[in-house]
Amino acid sequence: MCCGIYAYCLQTVTEDNPELLNSFTAPALHVLESAMLSPVSSMDYIQLKTLVAGTVWNLKDIIPSKSQAEIINAILKILSEVLEVDAGEIVIQMKEAETQRLKAAAETEEIRENANGDHLIEDDEMEEIPHKGKVRRKTFISDLLPPTDKELREAIALLTAQQTALEIIVNMCCSEDPSDDEWEELSSSDESDAFMENSFSECGGQLLSPLCLSHEVHTAFTNYLIPKKIFEKTAFPNSIAVDLCSRSPTWKSLVRKMNTIQCRALVCLQSLVSLLDVDHLGGAAALQTLAQHLSQLLFSQPDFAKHVDFLEAISSALRALLQTMASKNISQCMTPDQLMTLCTAGIHCSNTGVRVNVVSILGITGSVLAKEDGTLETLKTIGCFLLEVATKDSSLVVAGEALDALFDVFADGKEAERASVQIKLLSALKEFQPVFKTKIRKEGRGKYSPDQLCVLDNVKMNLRRFVAYQETVEKRLTT
Repeated sequence: MCCGIYAYCLQTVTEDNPELLNSFTAPALHVLESAMLSPVSSMDYIQLKTLVAGTVWNLKDIIPSKSQAEIINAILKILSEVLEVDAGEIVIQMKEAETQRLKAAAETEEIRENANGDHLIEDDEMEEIPHKGKVRRKTFISDLLPPTDKELREAIALLTAQQTALEIIVNMCCSEDPSDDEWEELSSSDESDAFMENSFSECGGQLLSPLCLSHEVHTAFTNYLIPKKIFEKTAFPNSIAVDLCSRSPTWKSLVRKMNTIQCRALVCLQSLVSLLDVDHLGGAAALQTLAQHLSQLLFSQPDFAKHVDFLEAISSALRALLQTMASKNISQCMTPDQLMTLCTAGIHCSNTGVRVNVVSILGITGSVLAKEDGTLETLKTIGCFLLEVATKDSSLVVAGEALDALFDVFADGKEAERASVQIKLLSALKEFQPVFKTKIRKEGRGKYSPDQLCVLDNVKMNLRRFVAYQETVEKRLTT
């Protein structure tokens, strides 16, 4: 138990702490390596090895380059083994073991009490005295210790290890965020438009640092079947395990831990879908199966909108998946009704991330439908929805995402052009354009980060372009 606490502290302090990394010596690294390679397989030790693996990942910059591939393989081997374990089955086994242990202890106690009640108490001065009252039990040192909860601790250790493993994988997928210094000169004024336009062109439309994956990590992910194991963890927790834990006050907290693992797996899935080639994800058929799986997860819960953490995680995964499928011209499986159900529920969520995700999903799907025939009415519904969000959402980030989605949906296609005219998109955007500009100027610096302001300035620039484009479309279709 103490080792786990120390390992957790070590993993925490080594994260994003370059000053501390320089103080690590070769012997210290060898100690961590020994812990990673230990064959012990108890749940407590699995948790310890996972935390050590996370620490070693944090220390990767001070590991000699010739050892990088070997270390990364060792880390991902541990994470793979941790995720391989069926946590639901282990929870059931541990709960049953606890039940049997407590039952046996109760039977032993009953036998002891019966024996104390039936036998005579011997005394040095009296031969036999009938027992007239309850005999006080002799106090043992063990009685003063907390009750044994070995099974519960084992279950918690495994769940914590799996959550940690998933979080390490997400960290492996992420690059450094742009520093504030890069944006400190950036303003939300009209003068920044030229700068933004140049930056946007130079970066190929990518304003934020993308996810990245080194060759060594990419190879290890594939070798240890990390995508497959993450996919398996996105399923709902074992219903029997959830039921058992829900009925026990001491085990009830494990339900939340199991749900957290599902959410972390969905976040991992989002990263992997954004990073890996379609072939490494199993091909087009696998992506369609994955899309169906996520849709089933989402719509199998009628009250999914109430579970904010789950909704944010699954909408993020869906967003990344649908974007990948759209870029590869892979047909999508969500029906327009399902799409609007998700978006209508999500847009009323208090979580900004959820609202951004559902708006983006609508934009991705709408841009695909815009290239197809017979989609006029659906495009009109999507356009009205996005226009409503863009003009009325309290968050500029969500409004900006809705505008971006409108640009994507109505950028091309005969059906999209007809739909834009019929919903009077041009007049609505021309009316909103100065409002959006004013909001950025008044609210921007006080409420939003430099990188968010950068994106909003980009949206403002694209809005001006899009209005000009829509003017030509409307003129062509109405004259």
